[in-house]
Amino acid sequence: MSFIGLDLGTSSLKAILIDADQNMLGEHSVPLTVQRPHDGWSEQDPASWAEAAHEALQALAATCDLAELRGIGLSGHMHGATLLDENGTVLRPCMLWNDTRAAVEAADMDADPQFRAITGNIVFPGFTAPKVEWVRRHAPDIFDRIAKVLLPKDYLRYVLTGTYQADMSDAAGTAWLDTAAREWSDSLLSACHLTRDQMPDLVEGASPSAPLLGSIAQKLGVSDVIVAGGAGDNAAAAIGTGVVREGEAFVSLGTSGVLFAANDAYRPDPATAVHTFCHAVPETWHQMGVILAAADALEWLSRLTGQSAAALVSDLGDLKAPSKTLFLPYLGGERTPHNDAQMRGQFLHLRHATDAQAAARAVLEGVSFAFADCQEALVDTGTTIQSALVLGGGSKSDHWVRMLATTLGIPLQVPHAGDFGAALGVARLGMMAATGAGTEVATPPPIKCTIDPEPALSNAFADAHRRYQDAYKTLKDL
Repeated sequence: MSFIGLDLGTSSLKAILIDADQNMLGEHSVPLTVQRPHDGWSEQDPASWAEAAHEALQALAATCDLAELRGIGLSGHMHGATLLDENGTVLRPCMLWNDTRAAVEAADMDADPQFRAITGNIVFPGFTAPKVEWVRRHAPDIFDRIAKVLLPKDYLRYVLTGTYQADMSDAAGTAWLDTAAREWSDSLLSACHLTRDQMPDLVEGASPSAPLLGSIAQKLGVSDVIVAGGAGDNAAAAIGTGVVREGEAFVSLGTSGVLFAANDAYRPDPATAVHTFCHAVPETWHQMGVILAAADALEWLSRLTGQSAAALVSDLGDLKAPSKTLFLPYLGGERTPHNDAQMRGQFLHLRHATDAQAAARAVLEGVSFAFADCQEALVDTGTTIQSALVLGGGSKSDHWVRMLATTLGIPLQVPHAGDFGAALGVARLGMMAATGAGTEVATPPPIKCTIDPEPALSNAFADAHRRYQDAYKTLKDL
């Protein structure tokens, strides 16, 4: 048997094929583009997703034997508003997760206490509900024709199966889901002038949603293929890294930063700006602390200094106590725990002796302290993290991982090189849906090494973190 994972990213759609032992049999990526017609707008044409999915599947069929294909899993960027009329025709380009035009609408919704009470989350401008409300206020002729609101990966499901369905992990990012009950909230939909009939049916991520359309199956030379419920991108990545049980966690040092923890109970705390969403497997939830500039902060310094990011961190030597120089990485605002879109970054305590290398060390420290803020926010909800996997481009820096482990006070496991992301996660969900397998297939990746905190430096980093927090308070008051 074999299984496909389709991961719809912002910049590309990736397809992978694995066998029953989870060996990689093939992969194919198709680039995508984003349109930004106005400041703060970020859109894509859903037709480009459909074309990319067909191209990727055909490429796998041309290079791999799909005769034993039994399941397909879907993942995608969350929060997008894909609006369809009664004939299934897309009404306008999809507003993406990083589209911020609906800030006023989000603030209006967040001022209504039932949204936080039912969803367990702040209503952020990037969520789906405020975007659809923006359409109602600014394009009422389109709003009046909406028959279905789909998330991006669920539009691909419609293309592949002809059905309107969504999974709970993705739906939790709309601001319409009763996250504890794992069901649409009629009261929240009504507050947005919508009905349950305009929402897709809900299915667990590891459960079957619908069979692949016969016309598509025929082109691929396959039969009896089930499409799984799937997952939003971060929940899918957690399935790919085996983070599905209470106490398991990962840290993503990508362009942005994520501290992700699996939970066996629903523990919301919206005031902390921690995201509390359904996980992709039943009776499981997850929490995320999100920082908007992780490796991106180092790329910013790279552009400023004219040195590559790799060069900036290549010769930092052994980990040592933080200097007085502080960097606040709020280059485009911050999510957890501040929920402050207007906050901006800052260097403090610069000296004549501060060179590019010292500035790079301060940037790594500042991002590490931002992760520590996320950790404190998760602890406030009752979530304890004893250790975590560390993923993303930043994990290639041993110095940064050692610094982060010492700042967080937990061991960090660095996987061997390989693809353990969302595409693998939803290929595993496809396996679960097609075979009835459980979470035992969501195994953690092989670990290259474990990096422990350095006890001799723990107090110094804790003191520096407190100075960092004091600097934020001062900056906020300016």
